[in-house]
Amino acid sequence: MIQKRDYEGELKRAGVRLTKQRRIIVGILGETEDHPDALEIFRRASALDPSISLSTVYRTTKLLEGLGAIHRHAFEGGPSRFEQAGGDHHDHLIDLDTGDVIEFHSERIEALQAEIAERLGYDIVHHRLELYGRKRKSG
Repeated sequence: MIQKRDYEGELKRAGVRLTKQRRIIVGILGETEDHPDALEIFRRASALDPSISLSTVYRTTKLLEGLGAIHRHAFEGGPSRFEQAGGDHHDHLIDLDTGDVIEFHSERIEALQAEIAERLGYDIVHHRLELYGRKRKSG
């Protein structure tokens, strides 16, 4: 589990004014354990304060992304989704039927990537692995 970030503190240190709407949005991002898109963040935020606009959600996520506080994922076939930055490295499996994003970590995959990079004469600086699939039907 990722340790919750102090988004309010990060925005303050960056000189960004913390409006009531931004506090609600960063509160939602700080509590979420899923990978919401901007519309889902907006839905959750507007349930708490109907004066929040979708553009405020977009501006706030862009600010946080620019600060390195959140990661934007453009998973195939859907809108950009967000997750907290930091924590242990993990990869993603995206369920094509439900849109669910499942985080996982595999030492075997990490070792294979390192082996391939070594064989080709490279040091891995960054990587992202996304798997797309459908749940097997039992029976």
